[in-house]
Amino acid sequence: MRRPHARNLVESNTSTQQKMDPSIKLHSRTISPRSTKFKHTKPKLAIITTLIALLSCYYLFKSKTKSFSKRYSIIIDGGSTGSRIHVFGYRIESGGKVVFDLEEGVMKVSPGLSAYAEDPEVAGGSVKELVEFGKGRVPRELWGETEVRLMATAGMRLLDSEVQDRILNVSRRVLMKSGFKFQDSWASVITGSDEGLYAWVIANHALGTLGGDPLETTGIIELGGASAQVTFVSTEPVPPEFSRAVEFGNITYNIYSHSFLNFGQNVAFEALRESLVSGNHHPAAESLGKGKFVDPCTPKGYSHVVESWKLSPGSLTEKNRFVSTLHSKGNFSNCRSAALTLLQKGKEICSYQHCQIGSIFIPKLRGKFLAMENFFYTSKFFGLGQRAFLSNLMIAGEHFCGEDWSTLKKKHQSSKDEDLVHYCFSSAYIVALLHDSLGIAVDDSRIEFANQVGNIPLDWALGAFILQTNAALDMEHSDWIATIISDDSPTLLSLIGFAILMMFIAWSISKWRKPQVKTVYDLEKGRYIVTRVGKS
Repeated sequence: MRRPHARNLVESNTSTQQKMDPSIKLHSRTISPRSTKFKHTKPKLAIITTLIALLSCYYLFKSKTKSFSKRYSIIIDGGSTGSRIHVFGYRIESGGKVVFDLEEGVMKVSPGLSAYAEDPEVAGGSVKELVEFGKGRVPRELWGETEVRLMATAGMRLLDSEVQDRILNVSRRVLMKSGFKFQDSWASVITGSDEGLYAWVIANHALGTLGGDPLETTGIIELGGASAQVTFVSTEPVPPEFSRAVEFGNITYNIYSHSFLNFGQNVAFEALRESLVSGNHHPAAESLGKGKFVDPCTPKGYSHVVESWKLSPGSLTEKNRFVSTLHSKGNFSNCRSAALTLLQKGKEICSYQHCQIGSIFIPKLRGKFLAMENFFYTSKFFGLGQRAFLSNLMIAGEHFCGEDWSTLKKKHQSSKDEDLVHYCFSSAYIVALLHDSLGIAVDDSRIEFANQVGNIPLDWALGAFILQTNAALDMEHSDWIATIISDDSPTLLSLIGFAILMMFIAWSISKWRKPQVKTVYDLEKGRYIVTRVGKS
C-alpha cells in the first residue's frame, strides 16, 4: 500500500534535487550580451581616450611651433668676386605642402672673402654689412628662429686651410652676435660638388622636374669665376668619388657632380696670360722677341702691362711681378687652341676610361642641359638667344676678336674696359670647353643658355635653401615626440599636465559607465538573475 507513495517520494526528491543542484544549471546557462558589453567597455574606452590625448598633445605641440605662418632662412654666398646674402621665406599650407618664396631680398658686397687673405679681420666688416641687410628683411620677433648660414665657394677653396679658418672665424664671431640662429658649423667652405648639386636642385625645381622621373631631369653646366661645375643624372656607372645621391619626396636621384677648380672663366684667363709670359704658352701664341709675347685672346690695339694684372687668389703671396708686356693680336682660332691647351692639361695622367677635362672623369652627357652664369652672360653680350647654337657663338666670337679695340669701345660704350676685353677669350673658352672638351655638337639643341627659368633665378644658394628646408621639415615631422620630451622643451610641463588630466577623465568616465551588479540563483525559477545594486 505504501509502495506507490514511496515511488512518488523518490521521484519528488529527485526533481527537487535537480532544481536545487546549481551545477546542473551552471552548465546550461548562457552569458548575457549585456555582461559582455560591460566587460569590454573599459578597455575600449581607455584606448580611445588615450588616442585622443595623444592627438591633442600632437596638435598642441604643432600649434606651439607654428607661432607664425611664415618662416625665414638666410644664406650668405661667399663667392670669388663678392659675397651675396639671400633672404628666403616659406610657408606651410594645409596638408603640409611647403610653398617657397625664393627671393625676399638679396644684396651683394665686393670683394669676395678670399680677397681678405692677408688681413682676415677686415672680412668681418663685409659680413656685418650683409647681416644688417638681413635684419631689415626679417621681422625682429623672428630673428631668433631664423637660421643664417655662410657658404664660401671657389675663391676660398683656393686658399690654404689656415687662411680659410682665420677668415671663417672672424665671420663666425659676427654671425654669432647677429641675433639670428647660428652655429659655428654653419659657416664653412662648401665643396664644388655641393655647389653643383645645389644648382641642379634649383634648376629642376624651377623646371618642375624635381620629384619626378630622374631621366626627365635637366643637367647643368656652370661657368663661374674660379671654377666650373658639371652635374647631371647619369645612366652609366660612376666612380664613387663623383657620385652623389639626392632624396626628394619618394625619389632618389643618382647624380654625377664635379667641380673643376681653376677652370672658372676669370682664373683661366689669368692662367693663360701667366702661361704666355712664362714661356709655357701654346705654340699658336706668337713671340715678338725677348720679353714680348702675342696675346691671341685680346683685340688688337689693346695695351696692358702685366704688372697691373690681378693675380689669382692662389698667387696672392707671390712677390715676384711680371715685368714683361703682351702685344694684343686677337685671333679666335688661336685663342680657342690656347684655351683647349689649358683644359687638357694633365690629361696624360688620366686613370679613368676617359677624361674630357684634365685628368677628371666625366661620363657621356645625356639629356638636356642648362649652361649657366658666364655661359649666359657671354651669350647675352653677343645678343644671342637662350636657344642659340654654339655655331652662332663661334661666328660672334670670331668677329669680336678680329675687331680693333678702339672700334669695340665705340660700339660698346656702356661696358667697362675690364669687362669688354674678356669677351674674346670667353667666347673662345666656351667653345673649347663645351664642344672641344665635352663633345657637345655646335648645332646641338639640347643645351640652352640661361640664368633663370620664368621668374626664378638659377642661383645655387636657392637650391641649398630648398634641400635644407626640406630636410629640416622632415626631421621636424618625424621627431615631434622627441622634441616634446626633451629637457629644454617649453611645452613639456603643460603637455604632461594635459595628459594626466585626460587620463583622469577617462578613468572617471569608465567608473561612471560601469554598473555595480550582483548575481543570485533563483531557486523557485531555477536560473541565475543579475540585479543592479544602487549606489549608497
